[in-house]
Amino acid sequence: MCGIAGYIPLKKNEVDASRLKEMTNVISHRGPDDEGFFIDELVGLGHRRLSIIDLSKDGHQPMSNDDGLIITYNGEVYNYIELREELEKEGEIFKTKTDTEVILAAYKKWGRDCVKKFNGMWAFAIYDSKNKILFCSRDHYGIKPFYYTRKENVFLFGSEIRQLLFSFEKPIMNEEVVRNFLFASVNESVDKTFFKNIVKLPGGHNLTINLKTGKIEIEEYYSLERDLALSTLPMEESIEKFGEDFLKSIKIRLRSDVVVGSCLSGGLDSSSVASIASNIYKTDSGRNFSAITAVSEEVKNDESGFAKIVAENGEMNWITVKPDYTTFKEHLPEIVKAQEEPFGSCSIVMQFLVMKSAKENGITVLLDGQGGDETLLGYERYYVGYLIGMFKKHGFFRGISELKISNKNNALFTPLTLLKYLIHFSSARFRYIIYRKRHSYLKRMPEYPMGMRFSDGAIWDIFEMQKKELMDYNLPKLLRFEDKNSMWYSIEARLPFLDPDLVKTSLSIPEESKINEGWTKFVLRKFVNNILPKEITWRKNKFGFEAPEDTWIKKHSNEMIKSIEDSDILRYLCKMDEIEKSYDSLENETKWKLYSVALWEKEFNVQPGEGY
Repeated sequence: MCGIAGYIPLKKNEVDASRLKEMTNVISHRGPDDEGFFIDELVGLGHRRLSIIDLSKDGHQPMSNDDGLIITYNGEVYNYIELREELEKEGEIFKTKTDTEVILAAYKKWGRDCVKKFNGMWAFAIYDSKNKILFCSRDHYGIKPFYYTRKENVFLFGSEIRQLLFSFEKPIMNEEVVRNFLFASVNESVDKTFFKNIVKLPGGHNLTINLKTGKIEIEEYYSLERDLALSTLPMEESIEKFGEDFLKSIKIRLRSDVVVGSCLSGGLDSSSVASIASNIYKTDSGRNFSAITAVSEEVKNDESGFAKIVAENGEMNWITVKPDYTTFKEHLPEIVKAQEEPFGSCSIVMQFLVMKSAKENGITVLLDGQGGDETLLGYERYYVGYLIGMFKKHGFFRGISELKISNKNNALFTPLTLLKYLIHFSSARFRYIIYRKRHSYLKRMPEYPMGMRFSDGAIWDIFEMQKKELMDYNLPKLLRFEDKNSMWYSIEARLPFLDPDLVKTSLSIPEESKINEGWTKFVLRKFVNNILPKEITWRKNKFGFEAPEDTWIKKHSNEMIKSIEDSDILRYLCKMDEIEKSYDSLENETKWKLYSVALWEKEFNVQPGEGY
């Protein structure tokens, strides 16, 4: 896990070595163990290393081989051992034990198709000095970031936005992205950022630059597809197949030459990951596994009691952090700086402090449960799509029967609640009307934001709804938060639920194995039924690392109002007199988003527009 930088001069200019060094230095937190550079007349590559696999100097980057390939790489290809063995059979000779060298050999053997064989998370650039090609790639779901900008005479890329800001006289907001963020629950775009002219390579995509012509091509190499052979599996076989892939995903993500631990909220996903990982880790290393929990000072969303049960059951080294308002206030400026873009909730603070605790306790790799809800129908909104599927496949009476049984095990699955979800996710126009009323303080309403339109009609096909949430809507923002929070403290976060084989299995097995009699994520519950205590496996509520939002926002209200009033961007976008009049009646989410934009503007000196 590392940080990368690239300075690619176009039109026969030279690499600015001092700029490249600056681009690499500002991400030293992503790689405190080593730095390196490669510069020739066409390409400048920079690297900061966080040593995880092969801690020796053999892992130094940018790394080159005898075939004229040079790489700067951030991430982990977990199946590098299997790939190395495959390549050795083809005659490839390796000089190191790193996954980085395996990537170079894989590119030599399979070209750009090599990424289709990788199981992992990555953002890298390979310079093919013989053919004058720069090949860049980002992992299936965009776990690792790849930002870039193209000016007239230079192409720049990096792991963080701050690396690219020097190329602009003044950072300018991307008005569309900021307005959509304020208007709807759209916290992330797959290819745009909150900064004008700074963009992202989407997950599952490659980018290639012909250095002779300067031509840039972007291609999609990965798209979620359903395995029809799994779609009719009986329940027991679905559980067996899911469990097999889940165990494999966790085991391969424990490959490390440094200490591995886990986030533990007390919910089903993180509890399952931590408990299974703990058993494997203790068997393989002889040491107790560590798990870190964020404790909320509000009883209504505190899950630490459940986390304690899991930790004791798994004989884990349990570490807790309990941030109060003072801690929140002290760390907020640093979190704003780390995130680089506005964020829609102060719950992100809890995750940030878990990462800080990992650093303080010498844990360099943390497993986490991101992706479990999206792949296993964990959100209540999926239930309407599930019921529709039941009516389609099994008829009216089966659907009604399922609805009655579900309400016994899940109080949220009432006919009224389901009707609300059906209306909400069937009509973008209905949602748009609600948001227009809620955000009447905006001077100009956006047209239907993509994040609002994404599920229009998708509720009638639950696979399509899951696919869009994973690739386009819900997951990308969670991955951004996780990457920025973890790497700020030089922590590598690994996500077992997002193993591509496990994702395909999870989305392909029958819906009845994921929602059953009101139990969401049923296949996971059944698989861990003899691993976790029953009060965890069959919990009916969940929170995640939720912050004591009501308490913090109430105490922080004066500072929030002042920052909002002082914001040039908000004055440009909003009717400030209306915000001031109605501020107390605004929802916490709206207050926080306005405040987050103001904090971001101040931290990065962002301007509303040209000549403002």
